[in-house]
Amino acid sequence: EVHLVESGGGLAQPGGSLRLSCAASQYTVGSDCMAWFRQAPGKEREGVAAITRSGATSYGDSVTGRFNISKDNADKTLYLQMNSLQTDDTATYFCAAGPFSRDRATGILCPPIARYYNYWGQGTQVTVSS
Repeated sequence: EVHLVESGGGLAQPGGSLRLSCAASQYTVGSDCMAWFRQAPGKEREGVAAITRSGATSYGDSVTGRFNISKDNADKTLYLQMNSLQTDDTATYFCAAGPFSRDRATGILCPPIARYYNYWGQGTQVTVSS
């Protein structure tokens, strides 16, 4: 069974940075698709970033240019480097994994869209506040 465990969340000031990690048990981060999602209270789950087996990445519009997704195949760990944090980034962040996919509407490989992922972590809270 696949287990995904997120860590690295916490409190950051606006303009600050945080780095999230996701440890994947019995799942090779070099395979298929992995992604980060987030959900704020009262809002729908939002795709943040995704990465393919070969390392190609895609990002949600609200984080492009500020966040960076990466992975370490040897450590079976997925990362999300978050820079220039804003108060709107406050949410619970989830790591997800799934089979290879291509979004029919956009052609994006491993799109950060929740329905393409079938393994989820429990989430880590990120709060951005002064």
